Amino acid sequence: QVQLVESGGGLVQAGGSLRLSCAASGRFFRASDMGWFRQAPGKEREFVASISGSRGSTSYTDSVKGRFTISRDIAKNMVYLQMNNLEPEDTAVYYCNTKSAGEPWGQGTQVTVSS
Repeated sequence: QVQLVESGGGLVQAGGSLRLSCAASGRFFRASDMGWFRQAPGKEREFVASISGSRGSTSYTDSVKGRFTISRDIAKNMVYLQMNNLEPEDTAVYYCNTKSAGEPWGQGTQVTVSS
């Protein structure tokens, strides 16, 4: 059974940084494009960033470009999201999944950015 476990969230002041981690189980991981998503209070879950399973190509939603960096360690089955220059608008629960969001969602990790 596929499991996705996110960690690394917390409370940080605006301008600060956090690094999120996602531990992914299952043989699907090596070949899958992986993504980070977030859901703010009262809003729908939205795409944040993705990384391909082959060449490691990345893509980002416009609001995080230049501030967030997605990476992966295939040997460790890990996906990371480095978040710099955080803004209060980044406050949300962050989740990882395949880019197509085709797997069961994990519990997510809460990121709170204070102004």
